[in-house]
Amino acid sequence: MNNILRNKTILLFDGYCNLCHSSVQFILKHERRQELYFTSLQSPVGIEILKYYKIDATKIDSLVLIEKNMAYTKSSAALRLGKYLKGIYALGYIFIVVPPFIRNGVYDFIAKNRYKWYGKQDSCIMPDENLAKRFL
Repeated sequence: MNNILRNKTILLFDGYCNLCHSSVQFILKHERRQELYFTSLQSPVGIEILKYYKIDATKIDSLVLIEKNMAYTKSSAALRLGKYLKGIYALGYIFIVVPPFIRNGVYDFIAKNRYKWYGKQDSCIMPDENLAKRFL
């Protein structure tokens, strides 16, 4: 497991969620450098990463960010992604100053309704050949 995590910033996402899939596509299009790696929460690698960080998979709604050997969840994961984006999108990180109980409340509301609002895939979406090396 350590070989997978070593020196990598990894975003775990809900592979069945249309909003999550669109978010990954957005990140790929707007990231500053190609330094993020991706895997779905449901994949064997995703499951192992959750176990390694002792994160209960039944209590995760859509995102986990592994950065410098630390695991971030909910709004902390989403906002920290701003550091990897270019242009105005990088400003999203400044909302990290909002108290977690407020930003996680908003995050939980969106996560709870994401399938209803954006739909759900029957299976995880596979990346194309050009992006396959970025997916674990």
